[in-house]
Amino acid sequence: MLPALATATLAFAGQTFAETAAEKAIAKALESSIRTDEDKARDAERKPVETLTFFGLEPDMEVIELFPGGGWYTKVLGNVLKEKGKLYVAISTGRVKDQLENWDLKDVEILAPESELTNTDIRGVFNVKNLDFAKTGVDMVLTFRNTHNFTPEARAELNKKVFDALKPGGVYGIIDHTRRHNQPYSRPVWRRVDPVLMIKEVQAAGFEFVDYSDLHYNATDDLQVDTTDKKFEGYSDRFTLKFKKPE
Repeated sequence: MLPALATATLAFAGQTFAETAAEKAIAKALESSIRTDEDKARDAERKPVETLTFFGLEPDMEVIELFPGGGWYTKVLGNVLKEKGKLYVAISTGRVKDQLENWDLKDVEILAPESELTNTDIRGVFNVKNLDFAKTGVDMVLTFRNTHNFTPEARAELNKKVFDALKPGGVYGIIDHTRRHNQPYSRPVWRRVDPVLMIKEVQAAGFEFVDYSDLHYNATDDLQVDTTDKKFEGYSDRFTLKFKKPE
């Protein structure tokens, strides 16, 4: 019995160490000098350590970040993956492209540079052209508060391309602003997405739904007004969904 018990203990210890190593890598990235005071001021609400460990991020992964925006998560992911992994960014990368060298993240690679967002009748909601990551076998694809910027047709195209880019068992993590289930479109809620609809759309692309988290639940958000409303202080209610490509 003792050898078996020892083996079980070692296995458990190894698992604990791996989780701790990931958390430590994320925490270290949060202390990077490239992060501004404004970046750090969002840590308490965005909960990057808890969020990225929920998705299963490890320092040796290959990860694609979609819609990197101003680079809030790019700075974190880039430093976590800098030594053992690889970060790619794709779609609307213009704001981070010129900063990667300044951030000492010059190894971060831009994918689908020819992709183009095209306007629709709804301001802020786009279709997509020429979306081709030209990359396969990655471990994880993440997008933070961006799926609402796509039409359903464009999201279907995006989900298909993400599916093709991931390795079997690879993770697709999505965070976005919550819309009430079955709530019809109105301008105050255009930045919101029904999480039930999101699950259905991603599953339609072939993904398995793994889990959700209430990390970004906000009880003060009644889901009726724009997510930029001052009463949220920049932090609306958000859903956090984890999918995987079947193995």
